[in-house]
Amino acid sequence: MSAPERIPPRSVTAAELLARGELKVRGRIREASNAALFCTVSYDGQEAACVYKPVAGERPLWDFPDGTLAGREVAAYEVSEATGWGLVPPTVLRDGPYGEGMCQLWIDVAPEIELLALVDGEEPGPGWKAIAFAEVGEGRTALLVHADDERLRRLAVLDAVINNADRKGGHLLPTADGQLYGIDHGVTFNAENKLRTLLWGWAGEPLSPEAVGVLKALKDALGEGGALGARLAGLITVAELEATRARVEALLTSGKHPEPSGEWPAIPWPPV
Repeated sequence: MSAPERIPPRSVTAAELLARGELKVRGRIREASNAALFCTVSYDGQEAACVYKPVAGERPLWDFPDGTLAGREVAAYEVSEATGWGLVPPTVLRDGPYGEGMCQLWIDVAPEIELLALVDGEEPGPGWKAIAFAEVGEGRTALLVHADDERLRRLAVLDAVINNADRKGGHLLPTADGQLYGIDHGVTFNAENKLRTLLWGWAGEPLSPEAVGVLKALKDALGEGGALGARLAGLITVAELEATRARVEALLTSGKHPEPSGEWPAIPWPPV
């Protein structure tokens, strides 16, 4: 009699694991401005570390409606997935121990990968892009630079689309396998221009052909009957969705990376 055929375990996607798994709080991430909890999530024999940010732990902001930051984090993930660049870790909106909130896959960072630096001199060296001059103490200044890295350039385009008001250095997560993720997208998708970022190195430069192609695909996906527009409609307001469409259209029309508007602080504080 032959042995029964073994059925291999079903592969669970990260999004499915986050959405359906049992969430257990292991600790609090104290550096976060809003309640952010380090958790594990387990489902169908698989387990992963994740971050859970309950809506109940969000601090009110004067320029964003209360209780909307978790939805904006998920909306940023949806746009990232639509680009095909995979720049935001898998993120879902779900119920948890402290109510509904954002749940995002934990990313282990490779700290040896340098994306930001302070350098002496007026110009960045090869492989770097200038951001701004920064005071470093005792009346001295240094040039703050970021890597001239195509992954960062893609993230700069994503931030322009989602109107990211808080792209700090600590929100950049490079991994040992060569991937780069951006996190903390609670203050995005405002209907007013609030782009505030460290990634100004390409400001005013032509968009890459790849970015133009991605923006054209986003325009279609956000349009009437587009799948991305339908998903975002449940996460942000009608006015914010229309503003997102307008930003994509403006980027395609200019064909360039945006420049600081002068109407809003261009760099977040603290920058790192």
